Amino acid sequence: MPSLKSALRLVPALAIEMALSACGINTIPTKDEQVKAAWGEVQNQYQRRSDLIPNLVNTVQGYANQERDVLVAVTQARASATQVKVDASTITDPASFQRFQQAQDQLSGVLGRLMMIQERYPDLKSNQNFLALQSQLEGTENRISIARRDYNEAARSYNTEIRTFPGALWAGTVHRWAKPAQMFTATATAQTAPTVTFDRPAAPTVNGASPGVAGPMPTPTTTTTVPGATTTTTTTVPAPATVQ
Repeated sequence: MPSLKSALRLVPALAIEMALSACGINTIPTKDEQVKAAWGEVQNQYQRRSDLIPNLVNTVQGYANQERDVLVAVTQARASATQVKVDASTITDPASFQRFQQAQDQLSGVLGRLMMIQERYPDLKSNQNFLALQSQLEGTENRISIARRDYNEAARSYNTEIRTFPGALWAGTVHRWAKPAQMFTATATAQTAPTVTFDRPAAPTVNGASPGVAGPMPTPTTTTTVPGATTTTTTTVPAPATVQ
């Protein structure tokens, strides 16, 4: 029976494939695809932020054009971040990955300065378009943080696989193309996303004292005006001593 003989010939091949799968030969390609998918999400969220910036800058400029230094810094940082070309190969290229992270971290820093401007301009702070953009930016920064975390976890799992047995065996034979994936690092300026919601500024102090704390009593004065005179004499009356 030809059909039976053909089926029997497939049995060894299927057995070998199942044995190799059980040994983890497909684990490295699977984890590699997971890293690439997570990397794509990181890029999508950074692009989303980049798309928000022009409208945000234009809105702020309409109310605070004198803040030119900050506006220019944001525009230049966005241009620099956009000029960094990345693709799937960036994941395993330390130099390219570092350039990408540094450019995005720099943009995060100047965006934080831009958002601080609102505290000096009440009209800007209450502008509906600005509030909407601020909300979108805040949401995007949160998504970026999550995307970076998920990418780092995928990269960690992939790196562990190609460095430990049996993954290391396959990485050194069948999957020679496998290289360690780079990971985002928390720098001094990038440990947290730029703050886009702010606490109410502290109340001004009175005579150097904090609100609710009694400061030194001002020295009372009396003013004596002599009728017909061209000068006014001011007499300082010492404040009464404080009883301890």
